[in-house]
Amino acid sequence: MNIEIISIAKKEKSVYDPLYKNLEKMISRFAKLKDTEIFPKDVAKAHTISPEVSQKSYSKALEAYLDKGFCIMLHPDGKMVDSFEFSKLLNDKMSVKFFIGGAYGFEKEFLNKGHAIISLSDLTMSHKIAKVVLLEQIYRGFSLLNNHPYHK
Repeated sequence: MNIEIISIAKKEKSVYDPLYKNLEKMISRFAKLKDTEIFPKDVAKAHTISPEVSQKSYSKALEAYLDKGFCIMLHPDGKMVDSFEFSKLLNDKMSVKFFIGGAYGFEKEFLNKGHAIISLSDLTMSHKIAKVVLLEQIYRGFSLLNNHPYHK
């Protein structure tokens, strides 16, 4: 199985990098993982204009990644799922893509192009923390699907 996390984010070193690497290694037992961070110049420029223009720039930047796979949008207004429901999103899929929007989230038109819209929490968190939570839930989901003792 292939998993890809696509996010509107600047590529930069983070204190979370060792945690990302550890979780990615754990996930590699179950799936191939790719982490794609994009932050084109038009997104940076849009941030100086308005939230609506920013959302449109995210859609434009992410559009090309919608072509293949089961697309899951992460959004504050998405469905709250527990770990068991999350694991079902991974079950029997060849390819799953998770989309993390920029600071202003996604426009409705882009959200509607996904197969599922979920929320990781009612709490507001930085993209870097959201990615840690997402990676942990991906590993937990595979553990549940494969009767691995991690989730107990």
